[in-house]
Amino acid sequence: MVDTQLTPDLIQEGGTLVEGLDEAGVSPSAALWFYFPDVAAWRLVLGQVQVGPKGPREAYRVVQKTLKKLRHRISHLTLEDVVMAKPDAPVIQLLRQAVATGPGISGIRFTSNVINGTLIEDAYIYRLKKPA
Repeated sequence: MVDTQLTPDLIQEGGTLVEGLDEAGVSPSAALWFYFPDVAAWRLVLGQVQVGPKGPREAYRVVQKTLKKLRHRISHLTLEDVVMAKPDAPVIQLLRQAVATGPGISGIRFTSNVINGTLIEDAYIYRLKKPA
């Protein structure tokens, strides 16, 4: 479970999970660690359009299956640390105004920045593709 510190291990494991999802054919359009100050916690936010006919439950099932498949490479990251979001979720839209990446895995630390009057305390961005 993630504490108030985003460790190098968690950054590495988040990237590994995103790569695993890509290989499973479920590439999130947004993937980033985001610090939620109201609960003093980091969460791995995955923006996913294709959650399937069963809704977010199906998307979480795919994440859990991928975590299980990668258990030899992921030991700190759990499903409790992951938040599925629509690609048009406010936090994702806000960050896309300042940052855009390609389809691969980036490593962008975004700390203490203000976008349109909203403070982003901290984020670590793997992917933020512009909507098609």
